[in-house]
Amino acid sequence: MGNGDFVYPSSSDRQCATHRVAIPPPQPFFMSFKNSLKETFFPDDPLRQFKNKTPSRRFILGLQYFLPILEWAPRYSFQFLKSDLVAGITIASLAIPQGISYAKLANLPPILGLYSSFIPPLVYAMMGSSRDLAVGTVAVASLLTASMLGQEVNAAQNPTLFLHLAFTATFFAGILQASLGLLRLGFIVDFLSHATIVGFMAGAATVVILQQLKGILGLDHFTHSTDIISVLHSVFTQIHQWRWESGVLGVGFLFFLLVTRYFSKRRPKFFWISAMAPLTSVILGSLLVYLTHAEKHGVQVVTSLF
Repeated sequence: MGNGDFVYPSSSDRQCATHRVAIPPPQPFFMSFKNSLKETFFPDDPLRQFKNKTPSRRFILGLQYFLPILEWAPRYSFQFLKSDLVAGITIASLAIPQGISYAKLANLPPILGLYSSFIPPLVYAMMGSSRDLAVGTVAVASLLTASMLGQEVNAAQNPTLFLHLAFTATFFAGILQASLGLLRLGFIVDFLSHATIVGFMAGAATVVILQQLKGILGLDHFTHSTDIISVLHSVFTQIHQWRWESGVLGVGFLFFLLVTRYFSKRRPKFFWISAMAPLTSVILGSLLVYLTHAEKHGVQVVTSLF
């Protein structure tokens, strides 16, 4: 149909087709304030499921709300078990070396890194509500712990006091985080811009990479500061103490990790190769150090886990 066949509506028809939308009546201040608070703190309306329920049903729903495992455990099947087993082995291959490295990053015994790798997921399995959320230690928290406590206590000279302070700091950090959850203050993160979050993550990644230079170069003495200038100054003022054996070993396994990651991206069905690469590096590195006695040639090793 061309434009010539189109019949434009008359002015009377347009007036009849016009619908005026009434302006909503103004709400009282306290009602508007109440609605704003409800939308901010309770956007998911967690009490909705308790309405028009018997007391016994409310009690069961309350338990399931705080312990989601009571809700999904009765529906757990053998198919889920097989999938969880594969996922658990995959994550464990990464969590074991990651936990040890994060503990060393925080100047704590490596066994604490292993504890923090499997205890939080066990607790979250009972109290968590997301299947995709990763729970455990992070590099930024390890760096902050080492930097904060290192200003007061030297971990090498007084490891017991350093460990006690780390437990105290972790305890109060847990109380603060639990309080934020109970008070439903997670919306505060919404005020952080995307640029701020990306900048923080990029800066943290840079600091973590620079901190690894101590182990790769085989340095015994290293700065406790986390800023780039202090780290680079500590690295380049000790050029005479660099150990090529440690550098070759570290760069070699780093190249191995990058190659396996690239191969898994090109061949998605071999994703398990990249997933098993960190644990494989730990096993091969341990055997290589044990057979060659690399600790006598400047290669730093994890002597005791405790």
